[in-house]
Amino acid sequence: MNTPLAGIRVLDLSRILAGPWAGQLLADLGAQVIKVERPGAGDDTRQWGPPYLKDEHGNDTQEAAYYLAANRGKQSITVDITKPEGQSLLQDLAKDVDVVIENYKVGGLKKYGLDYPALAAINPRLVYCSITGFGQTGPYRDRAGYDFMIQGMGGLMSITGERDGQAGAGPQKVGVAVTDIFTGLYATIAIQGALLERVRSGQGQYIDLALFDVQAAVLANQATNYLVGGITPTRMGNAHPNIVPYQAFATADGYIILAIGNDLQFRKFCAVAQVPNLADDPKFSTNPARVANREQVCATVADLLKQHTSEHWLAELEAKQVPCGPINNIEQVFNDPQLLARNMRIQVAHPQAGTVELAGNPIHYGRSELQQSVAPPSLGADTDQVLREQLGLSSEAVAALRTKGVID
Repeated sequence: MNTPLAGIRVLDLSRILAGPWAGQLLADLGAQVIKVERPGAGDDTRQWGPPYLKDEHGNDTQEAAYYLAANRGKQSITVDITKPEGQSLLQDLAKDVDVVIENYKVGGLKKYGLDYPALAAINPRLVYCSITGFGQTGPYRDRAGYDFMIQGMGGLMSITGERDGQAGAGPQKVGVAVTDIFTGLYATIAIQGALLERVRSGQGQYIDLALFDVQAAVLANQATNYLVGGITPTRMGNAHPNIVPYQAFATADGYIILAIGNDLQFRKFCAVAQVPNLADDPKFSTNPARVANREQVCATVADLLKQHTSEHWLAELEAKQVPCGPINNIEQVFNDPQLLARNMRIQVAHPQAGTVELAGNPIHYGRSELQQSVAPPSLGADTDQVLREQLGLSSEAVAALRTKGVID
């Protein structure tokens, strides 16, 4: 299979979401990803249910849906890193890997001899990615960081939710742990960049990623609205700070999203709504004017959209290439013909369930392939194989480690 990262080997010491998300992406791209888990318990998210995956008889397995979301394509080994023998196993594995991913607290792996200086001494070509809440430096470096907390501290919740004074107003988190997800994406990009640089320099390097930094970075235009414009953004519900009309509107029987991004699109909307002269009104004709007159514009558009059903508006607006769309629930998303045509709902073999359905990877290469066919591994499913094939341990040596509780 022509995968982009074929031949790259990753030791994934991370758990929960940000680090595992990066590991899953690297596995999809063809890397061999060895997930190291605690004996007996494994990644915390294995217990983050219900729901749990059902076996072929309809009974709950020990695989929580949350865990399944972020660990496709990996091998799972159990190693007790608090034991010297466990530390030695991981040090031996690190001699022959390209990447290490970890999300322990700052300095948390030093006492086990698994920090970057220790592993780089035995493998100078190692790319080592540390993910923490606040990074390796700064006054908050020793604090723990969790997605929900960082969404609040990092400004996202100050711009998410209904605007003050409206019903239901107040800060809201996003319905998915987006700070963790974004950090996993940045980690994947950083790791691939370091691997490319290694081709030139022959040297590995250390990557320091912080959830707090990432959340600030992905504030994007809201960040520059403040940094350039000097105005602190606030919650605006579904409205856009820089574009009008660009939000959800009620129709005669539900809601649709209207996402008008330029003046020509607004003129087309006015034609569909049978009010073509509205596009010539100085308060409506340009986006800066519409932003300045947001309340009047949105009230006018809202009155127009209430005159017909969602189906009517979506059909008429799409026919004129006016950006719009429905507000789907997740069941509707994963049964949408467009998403199905793009192979975003995949089915892979699973040893307990027979098969498991997962969300696919959105990357579509023109020539290379992705490796998405391997289900998230059961706890410790690959311990024996990895220790024998990667380290050359005999069956007797593996059995002795299991007797000592170093592995499961």
